[in-house]
Order: sequence, then C-alpha cells, then structure tokens
Amino acid sequence: MKIDQLVQFLHRTAPLSLQEDYDNAGLIVGSPDTEISGVLICLDAIESVVDEAIILNCNLIIAHHPIIFRGLKKLNGTNYIERTVIKALKNDIAIFAIHTNLDNVILSGVNTKIAEKLKLTDTSLLAPKPGIYHDGNPVGSGMIGSLTGIFTADSFMEYLKDKMELNIVKHTELCMPYIRRVAICGGSGGFLLKEAKQQGADIFITSDFKYHEYFDADGEIIIADIGHFESEKYTIELLYELIINNFSTFAAHCTKIITNPIKYFQ
Repeated sequence: MKIDQLVQFLHRTAPLSLQEDYDNAGLIVGSPDTEISGVLICLDAIESVVDEAIILNCNLIIAHHPIIFRGLKKLNGTNYIERTVIKALKNDIAIFAIHTNLDNVILSGVNTKIAEKLKLTDTSLLAPKPGIYHDGNPVGSGMIGSLTGIFTADSFMEYLKDKMELNIVKHTELCMPYIRRVAICGGSGGFLLKEAKQQGADIFITSDFKYHEYFDADGEIIIADIGHFESEKYTIELLYELIINNFSTFAAHCTKIITNPIKYFQ
C-alpha cells in the first residue's frame, strides 16, 4: 500500500481545506508513491522519533505538529528542524502532519477525544466556522459540554488530573463553587476564552496562556492550563485507533518517546 492511499484517507477524515491559514499540514517529507513498510505516530516528528522509526522499520511518520512550520530556507543541520528533515531523507522516511484540520473536525477530532476522556455530554463547538461543514457536522475550534454529575471546583481538579493523567495544573482562582459546564481546546486555546465565557462554561481547559491573559478570567470562569503536550497527547491514541481500524497491510506504532520539550523539576 502506498503512502498516498493513507494520506488520502486522512485527508477525507480531516481535509486540508479545514486547516488554519498559518498551518502546514499534509505530506511534508517524502514521496506519496512509496510503499508503506510501517507507520509511527507521534505529536512531534523530531530526531529521536526518526531514530525510533528506523528501529521499528517504519518509513512513514504521522505527526500532529508539522516539522516544517515556517519557511525553511536551507538544510545545513544547524537546528533540530533541519537535522530531523535531513535524517528522514537519508533514511527514506516520509513525514506527514495532520494538525489544525484535525483540531477543527468533530468526528475523530482532537477536542472530541478530550471530551471523551472527561466524559462530557451534550457537546458542541465553541467557535463554529459559519457555513462550513464536514460529514454533516459543523467545523470549528474548541468544544463545550456538560459533566454527568456536579463537581466542586476542588473535586473537579482532581478528576481532571486523573482523567488526563496530569501531574500539575496551572489555574486561576477557583472562583466557581461547582463545575457543570466544561470548555476545552487542545493546544493553544487562549483565543477562545471569550466564547467559553459567553457559552456559560465554569472552567476552560486548554494551554499556553500568557501571564496577563490569566487576569481575563476576571472571576467569571476558571482557566486551567494543563500544558500543550498534555492537552494533545491523546491525539496519538486517536490516530492509532483510526489507522488500525481501517488498515491491516502494515504495522502501526505509537511512539514511546515523550517529545514534550517542557520539563518540571519537582
């Protein structure tokens, strides 16, 4: 089976037309005509992941984040991006990214996976794109839903840590006595705080808030910044299940490498 066949399937799941303007999803390194020997799924296609792909005899890496995001003007191996691309090319390993197009769909989407982990019901998009649909569903950013029970703020934070397997959560004042409505956005979601408030969320779970942006909670909502990697790590599981449930002619693997560049000294 050729890489292009898998790429086309993934594009049907999350069309490239649904990615944000700034994004660079799609087949970034390699030829679509190459026969697949194996697939390695990760969040970040960095050098160590390419090494892992070599060991596992995988000639296709499927990543959530594009390894080439901004303009790449040379390949001299002077930074991790150049070194990763050079190593992939030397070892005939293709790299494919499925990024904001996967964020923006409901079926098999990043935020849907988080909602499943938190067992949210009555879910809908936080910021649907007007007039744009995919597979009969609206397309857009973030998600909001309801918990099956009512939690105190403290008990929900423990629940969040358990369900998302977190060691630490950065958050604003626990100003809401009870948590019923939960807004989520995998990755950087600060731009959706206004929508989370407007739709009545008691807490907004996302990542990458800047210091002064935390003040915008303003006692009206709890911001829970769980970390970028932590908010999207289940995307690996999502893509693995999607692939193994639809293809059986090659082996698929989830990376065992923690590519999160942020470490915590405890």
